[in-house]
Amino acid sequence: MPDTDEIIVESVLDDFGRLRVTEAYPYRFLIFGENTEQSCCYLPDPTWLEYDYTRAMLLGFFWAREKPTVSVLGLGGGSLANCALAHFAPEQVTAVELRPAVVELAVQWLRLADDSRLQVVRGCADTYLQAQPGSCDLMLVDLYMEGGLSRLQLEGDFFRACRRALHPQGVLVINQWQQRDNGEPFALQMLRDVLGPGALRSEVKEGNVLLFVPANGTLSLDQVAMQQWADDLEPRLGYSLRPFISQLRPL
Repeated sequence: MPDTDEIIVESVLDDFGRLRVTEAYPYRFLIFGENTEQSCCYLPDPTWLEYDYTRAMLLGFFWAREKPTVSVLGLGGGSLANCALAHFAPEQVTAVELRPAVVELAVQWLRLADDSRLQVVRGCADTYLQAQPGSCDLMLVDLYMEGGLSRLQLEGDFFRACRRALHPQGVLVINQWQQRDNGEPFALQMLRDVLGPGALRSEVKEGNVLLFVPANGTLSLDQVAMQQWADDLEPRLGYSLRPFISQLRPL
C-alpha cells in the first residue's frame, strides 16, 4: 500500500500551466494543473502499468509484427514507453511530447528508460505526423491536457494523419475519453467515419474507451489466440490482459 502522506517532489510552470510530481511511496504521480493525475510510476518497477487504460492499450501488440517500430503520441511519465521496451522487444520506440518540461520530469523523477531504442521528440504530434508517412507498425495515441482530451483527438484530419503514418499492416491504438451520459467515446460519429468498419473498441472502468484500428482491412478477433497470448505475457507483466480482450467488439 502507498504511504498515506503524499508529498510534492517537484513543481514547475511552463507555457501550458502547472506541472507537479508528487509521491506517496511506492508511487510517483505526474499532475497537470491542480488535480489532473496524468501518469503514475511504480518506483520498484517503472515498467509496471498501474492504470487499466494503459494495460488495455497493450492489446495493440497482439496485431503488430514482431520487433515493431512503435510511436507513442503523448509521453506523460513514460510508463507506457518503458513497458513496451521491457516486454515487447520493439525495434524502436519514438515518443512525441509537446511539453519539454514533461520530458524533463519523466527523466528526472519518473524513471523514463535510458535505452538506445527510445527516441523522444519534443513537439506537436500533428506536426510530427505530417513528416512521418508510413513510419511505424504500431501507434499509441494518448494526448491529454489539464482539461481533458487534446483538441487533436476530436479532429478527423488528425486521425487520418495517424493512419497515413502506419505501415500497410500497422495498427493504431487510441485512448479516447468516454462521455458520462451515454458511455460512448467523444466524437463517436467522426471516429466511425474516419476509422472505418474495421475498428474495434474496449472499455475500462476508469472511463476510457480504447480503439484499435488497422491501417487496412480488419483486425482478427480470435478470442482463443488472444487469451493464450495474454496468458503467456501475464507472468512477465504481473497482470492479465484477459479482461480487456473479453470486452472487444466493433466500434
